[in-house]
Amino acid sequence: MKKRIFIDTNIMLDLLGEREPFYTPIAKIATLAEKGKLSMVVSPISFATVNYFLSKYENSKTAREKLRKFKIISEVCSINEQIIEKGLNSEIKDFEDALQYFSALEFDCKVIITRNGKDFKESILPVQTAEEFLNIFVNSQ
Repeated sequence: MKKRIFIDTNIMLDLLGEREPFYTPIAKIATLAEKGKLSMVVSPISFATVNYFLSKYENSKTAREKLRKFKIISEVCSINEQIIEKGLNSEIKDFEDALQYFSALEFDCKVIITRNGKDFKESILPVQTAEEFLNIFVNSQ
């Protein structure tokens, strides 16, 4: 089974919004996912949030097309009642981050990729930037 990595909303936005200097590392990770070397997992919440931000800077048709293409190379985890319950009762201050975290655990992800590591300081999963993940992944191949 491919290694599952959880992609936080900010990383998804870096990729689809082509936000420099963060774009290149996540673009390389997306290429690895396209080639079947790993599996990128994202939350349904991220699709809504990224659509909102992309639509502010591009037209909504372009934003949706980018999301469609991203969906092809990623898996979308589910958020169910148990994840909501865990999020509501967790020590994680930001509710969205709590939902992301418990979704990553539930979906058997091995790492969380984010630029906001402090948001996941209670994580039992490794938390890395896209660049950190790439360095470790490439060196382990």
